[in-house]
This record gives sequence, C-alpha cells and structure tokens, in this order.
Amino acid sequence: MTFHSAARKAGLMVAIAALAMSAGCAKKDEGEVQAGGVKLVEKGKLTVCTHLPYAPFQSKDASGKVVGFDVDVMDLVAKELGVEQSIVDTPFEGIKSGQDLNTGKCDVAAAGMTITEERQKVMNFSDPYFDATQALLVKTGKSYKSLDDLKGKKLGIQASTTGRDYAKKFEQEKGLQLVEFEDVAALQQALANGQVEAAINDLPVWTEYIRKNPGGFEVTAEFDTGEQYGFSVKKDDNPELLKKINEVLTKSKQDGTYDKIYEKWIGKQPAK
Repeated sequence: MTFHSAARKAGLMVAIAALAMSAGCAKKDEGEVQAGGVKLVEKGKLTVCTHLPYAPFQSKDASGKVVGFDVDVMDLVAKELGVEQSIVDTPFEGIKSGQDLNTGKCDVAAAGMTITEERQKVMNFSDPYFDATQALLVKTGKSYKSLDDLKGKKLGIQASTTGRDYAKKFEQEKGLQLVEFEDVAALQQALANGQVEAAINDLPVWTEYIRKNPGGFEVTAEFDTGEQYGFSVKKDDNPELLKKINEVLTKSKQDGTYDKIYEKWIGKQPAK
C-alpha cells in the first residue's frame, strides 16, 4: 500500500468516525425527552427537587411516601403532561442557588420557596401559588412575644431561608444570638430540647408542627414579610414547562382543585 493510499484510507476512516459521532449526537438531540411539548430530564417523569422535611408542603408519611401541598400541585402538572412525578430530596442550598436545575438534577423545584429578586436572577419562577409570612415559635408558657424579648437569647433559624434573612436584619439591633440549622427538623428539635429559646420559620410550617405536637408549642408573633411561594425551572431554558405550570395553577384555582388542596394541607382558606 502506497503512502498516499494509506493516507486516503486513514482520512476516510476519520471521516467515517466523524460521521458516526455526528449521527450519535443527532440521535441524542432527537432523543431529548418531550411531554406535551415540554422538555424533561427523564422520560415519562416530571422530576421535582425538594428539601425534606418541610411539612405541610413536603414530608414523608408513616409509610415513607413523600406527601404535601407542593406534592399535590406538582401531581396536577405531571398529570397534565401525562407523566409521573418523581421527587428528589436535596439540600435547599442547591435548590435556591439554581444549581440543581442547571445540572439537570430535576425539571422543577417545589420546596415551599419564596420568590425573591436574588433567586429570580438564577432561575425562572412560576406565578405565585401561596402567600406566606414568618412567625416566632416558642415552648408553651414562654414569655417571648417579640424579637425585643429575645435580647441576649438564642434564636434558631434555618439555613438558606428567608426566615434566616429576616432574623439577620435584626441581629445587631435586637441583640439576638442566632443559631443556624441545616433543616427545619433540626431546628424544631433544638427548640424542643432547649438548645434555643425560640425559632423563626414560615407560619404554615409552625402551624403543622403545633398540630402534631399539641400543647407543647405556640406561635407568639407573626412578621408580615409579604412573601409568596413559587415553583421554579432552569433559567431561560424551559419556557414551555413554566407555561404549563402556570396554566395548571390558573385552572386549579378556577375549578376549585386548588382550594381542596389548600384545605387539605393548610386548613381554612384565607379571606380573598
């Protein structure tokens, strides 16, 4: 075989290999999972990132199944897409930073998450689906009625949350000793065993905790922070999914499904 023919053969092999790679890439692109025109990371599933526990929005029941307000709403979206919901429990920091969405860990984040300007920079939010406020929880009988009463005392907060951000604003002014916990379960345990004197978190979370621990705890103050929860998707990447989520929210509020979910997990509907 001459040098030229060998070179031609080698060139041909490179070309064939390049075509094969191109075909492989094309196949991968064609194989991007679609459901009702919506791009999903896994076929037949709406993959949802959340952070457990955060009852009543998401937590495990006695059988270990993840249930809650957010779960029921995401089930409506999954049903509309003709797929099943698949829930991924992941640290909240990865959710609020947009990292879990960016890396393809999930299609949507549903974690009782407040819409903020900072978070909107790294992810796209749905229409608001829940009005929230912060609240102060103490052991029954304690006299702490405000942040002023907690001067020099230990106040528990949950990492990466708007409750933490709210408490931080008053840390110096009120003389608070803030103690941070990774999740709400650890925060609740700290309050129960006296590690902290009080704790700040979203009011519905405390309401659910009190319901499950009657007589032991009480909310002594509410802070009207004007917060609203939203579901989020990857920044500027999945407009069709965001559109579908908003359509489901609108429809569920019109046909009464949203009210039923609200009453199931939160209780009586707030005044409209």
